[in-house]
Amino acid sequence: MSVQITTLEELTSPSRAASSSLSIQEYFLNMGPQHPIAHGSLRLLLVLDGEIVREVIPVPGFVHRGIEKMCEHLTCRQIVHLTDRMDYLSALSNNWCLSRTVERAAGIETNERIETVRTIVAELQRVQSHALWWGVLGMDLGALTPFLYAFRDREIISTAFEETIGARLTMNYIQPGGLMFDIHPGFVARVKEVLAHMRPILDEYDALLSGNVILQERLRNVGVLPAEKALAMGCTGPVLRGSGVALDLRKAEPYGVYEKAAFDVVVGTVGDCVRMEEMRQSLGIVEQLIDSIPAGPHMTVKPAAKIKLPAGMHYGQIETPRGILGTLIVSDGKSDKPWRVHFRTPNYNNLWAVTAIAPGCKIADIIAIQASLDLVIPDIDR
Repeated sequence: MSVQITTLEELTSPSRAASSSLSIQEYFLNMGPQHPIAHGSLRLLLVLDGEIVREVIPVPGFVHRGIEKMCEHLTCRQIVHLTDRMDYLSALSNNWCLSRTVERAAGIETNERIETVRTIVAELQRVQSHALWWGVLGMDLGALTPFLYAFRDREIISTAFEETIGARLTMNYIQPGGLMFDIHPGFVARVKEVLAHMRPILDEYDALLSGNVILQERLRNVGVLPAEKALAMGCTGPVLRGSGVALDLRKAEPYGVYEKAAFDVVVGTVGDCVRMEEMRQSLGIVEQLIDSIPAGPHMTVKPAAKIKLPAGMHYGQIETPRGILGTLIVSDGKSDKPWRVHFRTPNYNNLWAVTAIAPGCKIADIIAIQASLDLVIPDIDR
């Protein structure tokens, strides 16, 4: 099988421009890399016929930092702090994915306390992430107020994290073998404050924005993503479930203590928004676990222990707020540093959905589509 590679220069060359009998000619518009649609620096090259989008060509790479290459020079524990700098809105889930992969490869056992706390903080961050998406969606479409409300509510969760973890955004709390610190003495009470605040707030979110008739008219039938296209593009998370595919690793391949919590996998039909209901489900998971955190140590290995993985390829995956994050570690069995590390990040695959669903829409709809995909660009540019 041969693979044909086309460069960006070839795609935008004059010979590509096609003329019709009416002498209508395609032209190109750069949307980005510095544009309000880009949550991070992303360039979208739009091929236009008037105001109609014929093709979208994503051009990532503006915030590439070589994270996977840096991992080759660090131990498995040292890599953790790099994972929260990929998708910084899913820092704890990213920590967990790497740590879980290392634990399974090295045969490291954890305990119920560790797994319960991991599950709670991951679900709190899922709520935090989706709340920011809600606020940014409104801002991208011209409504600034939801953005301010979302940050107000994020702060309540950030305060709970800061007391235990010592950080508010780039958190490297989940470590191979456990947690960097045990939970703060006031953690349970603080989380209950979050639950009491967020439950009624989600109803206000719907009344203010997500249930607003103006917003619904703006988004309805824009960026329709059928299930077969979502699967073909490798989409995961809310993007895939919004198209009717009920794939959620918390149910399909349970980890942590998700098996102990009752919750539903929220699905749509043709690219519907499922994040509002996912926040309610996440709050329900936390409510079921917060009063039953078992006793026990917060680490099962010594902090200075050298972790050396067996030779071979080791893979693990979990469900982050934006979809499936996979971690592949290749070890030579000799060094405590991996020979190769690769992250299968959800934002990268979800980005390319825009190439399938944007053709035929208007220029302004691109902004709505990008906002609905909930992309974090640094997770693409690793």
